[in-house]
Amino acid sequence: MTHAPLPEIPAVKPFVETHELTKIYGPLRALDGCTLSVGKGEVFGLLGPNGAGKTTLLRLLLGFLQPSAGHATIAGLDCRRQSVAVRRQVAYLPAEAALFPQMRGREVLRFFAEIRGNTIDASLTIAERLELDLKRSVGFMSTGMKQKLALAATLGADVPMYILDEPTANLDPSVRSSVLALVAEARDRGATVMFSSHVLAEVEEVCQRVVILRSGQLVHTQVLQELRSQHRILAWLNGPLPPVPHELSRDDCRVSQQGDLATIESDGDLQPLLGWLASLPLRDIRIEPVGLRTIYERFHRSEPATAITPSPEASDAHKPLEYEALR
Repeated sequence: MTHAPLPEIPAVKPFVETHELTKIYGPLRALDGCTLSVGKGEVFGLLGPNGAGKTTLLRLLLGFLQPSAGHATIAGLDCRRQSVAVRRQVAYLPAEAALFPQMRGREVLRFFAEIRGNTIDASLTIAERLELDLKRSVGFMSTGMKQKLALAATLGADVPMYILDEPTANLDPSVRSSVLALVAEARDRGATVMFSSHVLAEVEEVCQRVVILRSGQLVHTQVLQELRSQHRILAWLNGPLPPVPHELSRDDCRVSQQGDLATIESDGDLQPLLGWLASLPLRDIRIEPVGLRTIYERFHRSEPATAITPSPEASDAHKPLEYEALR
């Protein structure tokens, strides 16, 4: 897959900041000492399997949960002590939003627009782009239609920040593309976007930075534009790989071997490494870019294969839409 260049990460004061943010439930550390910052106008992705702490982090930012330790701010506002003011800055899409079953789609959009003091126009435009029938009652909508409705209500809000928890769950691939385009348009308007996803290709397409969470801990931060400059060499050898010569070994050079396959990853010039490999008893060699999946798997090799899937199917379970976030 080829990617268009992403906008540079805005070099401005962070719009979102957390410091040692922690949430403990008895023996479980759902979020453990999370420190990060998100710039104004940045699209920032959260990656990790179920239970990694993504949703806990988002709910702490919105003040729906109280931290056990640490603190967080959005737009300079304390997420715990000034949570109502924080939620005026943010439109939030929960992972599983249950809307009002007796209302028609248009009535739902009007309800949320009026809570914010916005017009319904932007939400109607988004609903049309997502090909959503607003005349139908929510109770007669499919799971995918409800997701479209929640997206139209959220992304139609006129706010400086959007927090989206699994925004493309239950959507067809063509609709997912439309949602990612809407996220990119929000970024182009100067809005800040944080979203979690199980679909690595989506994150690569629109995010400028991502963090990888594992067991409540932030284990890696990746600038996507930097990732695109990294490549790896796959070399099939007739025998073990000898140590990389000292003059070719750099801090950004990572070497591993499994059976007859040697993998060398590097951020720099590959030609010296290729020249050295050519002197070895090779059966085959291939060069490929280092994608986000490679980075993710460095930190989640022991996770079940279903933790990240190319086309996930979300649960049909529903939770109430937390429209405190829209006040």
